[in-house]
Amino acid sequence: MVLNLSKVIELIVKEKGLRQEDLVQVVEAAVQSAAKKVYGDYDNIEAQYNPGIDEVEVFQFKVIAENVDDPITQISLRTARELDPNCQIGDELGEKLDSSKLGRIAAQSAKQVIVQKVKEVERDAVYNEFIDRKWELVSGFVHRFDRRDAIVNLGKAEAILREKEMIPGETLRRGDRIQALILDVTKSLRAPQIELSRTHPKFLVKLYEMEVPEVTEGIVEVVAVAREPGVRAKIAVRSHDAKVDPVGTCVGVKGARVQNVIQELKGERQDIIIWSEDPVRFVCNALSPARVSKVIVDKTAWSMDVVVADDQLSLAIGRKGQNVRLVAKLTGWKIDVHSEHTEEIVSSEQKNALSTMEDIDESLAEVLMEAGYKTREDLAKAKEEDLIEFEGIDESLAKKLIEKASVGESEA
Repeated sequence: MVLNLSKVIELIVKEKGLRQEDLVQVVEAAVQSAAKKVYGDYDNIEAQYNPGIDEVEVFQFKVIAENVDDPITQISLRTARELDPNCQIGDELGEKLDSSKLGRIAAQSAKQVIVQKVKEVERDAVYNEFIDRKWELVSGFVHRFDRRDAIVNLGKAEAILREKEMIPGETLRRGDRIQALILDVTKSLRAPQIELSRTHPKFLVKLYEMEVPEVTEGIVEVVAVAREPGVRAKIAVRSHDAKVDPVGTCVGVKGARVQNVIQELKGERQDIIIWSEDPVRFVCNALSPARVSKVIVDKTAWSMDVVVADDQLSLAIGRKGQNVRLVAKLTGWKIDVHSEHTEEIVSSEQKNALSTMEDIDESLAEVLMEAGYKTREDLAKAKEEDLIEFEGIDESLAKKLIEKASVGESEA
């Protein structure tokens, strides 16, 4: 019923990037739908593409019966043997219908079904391709804008880069070639929704994988990333080869590798630091270039009090608190930074507060403070079994200290 059907199928396959078997099924379904409009909406009507004659043939399958009770679903043995001399009662036989009877209206209906089905197959093909590429780095051209969101042409599909996923301060124009991370892929009625991001921390990881072969090969690992997009980022790396310096490898000769990343991120400054299993060392590395004098750890609150020299305080905190904020994001610890001068004043006040308690002298106050019990409140929350580990504190004294600290707190 369609001349050069094979060429039409081949053309659509190339143009839409579909699989031939999927398109053949679409054509068969369309012709079957049209045939049912002419011959009746029966379940036993099927359409099959015959490549030998380059035509979609329509068959009505019937069961061979000795006595025909339902001519729609049954055929007599005598009539059946005119079509197939070897058939037997109980066999199912396909009786070919006259496709020429489908007519113009049925053909138009078939065309509409084909167009719709091709769109569905095309939509599913795009979704199936990109759903497995989530978190991959892709490149494309800015095709147009939807309000402040950019629509990016990825070749086989369009994706959306929402304004909130753009690097602050960057200006995109039509035709710009950009790289982005596939953030999510969802199905929709029109086309799969492919969402991109240039602000996600994993986008930065993918850029280093692209620029640094050792990262792609697994010799150097990017363990953690913290970003304030467009401004500054901290990247924690480690090497799985003792001979390879992870920081130097990521920076590259004369900074070439890191500069390529910075250029892609519109000038976002990169701090590459050594990751460590020791959280204190990791925090000290992350605060670099500021030099740390002392760290007091509170594992219960998952926090650290970091003491730096007076002239290092602004460097450690960073402009508007940016450096210490990124360190907290990178390490997962709450970080409070103090200068040595401020720490001396606070420590003196705290030590005096503990020393005023009966049974605590100045030396014991120092021991308790070093262990994280800086105030009466800290002591009130302590457990007896923890305090008796300190020299000079037995079970009786531990209980008395906790009770007096609790009374002091309630009176305060």
